[in-house]
Amino acid sequence: MNKKEILLLGLKGGYRFSPVQVQKLFFLIDKNIAPQIGGPFFNFSPYDYGPFDKAVYNELSLLKEDGLVEVSGNTNPSQRYYYLSKAGEEKAGDILKRQQSQVVDYITALSIFVRSLSFKELVSAIYKAYPDMKINSIFAE
Repeated sequence: MNKKEILLLGLKGGYRFSPVQVQKLFFLIDKNIAPQIGGPFFNFSPYDYGPFDKAVYNELSLLKEDGLVEVSGNTNPSQRYYYLSKAGEEKAGDILKRQQSQVVDYITALSIFVRSLSFKELVSAIYKAYPDMKINSIFAE
């Protein structure tokens, strides 16, 4: 798998992801199943709200240019939402067919997990599991 494919597979399902959800989703994928999918794909480092890699946004921008990702919201980055276009969903479906079921199941469960938590709950959960990602935090638990 490559960065483009992992981003498409992670965003699959018609859901909208906030910036913190996108960052934490791909951080957890890189941390927990990188060997199974040919990763890690990103270089996360501790930032204001935990693990962050600007490359995630850069790759999403490239996918947007390709018509595979949509971005909604205003010009304030914290109020944007990322989701797959119809073409992106189709492409993700093709990628899904080539993956091992345990990889697909894990990414699906992870997607549900990051979307089910509030901003505060998600950042707190990451800090609890990965305390090293807390060192540059401006987040008050």
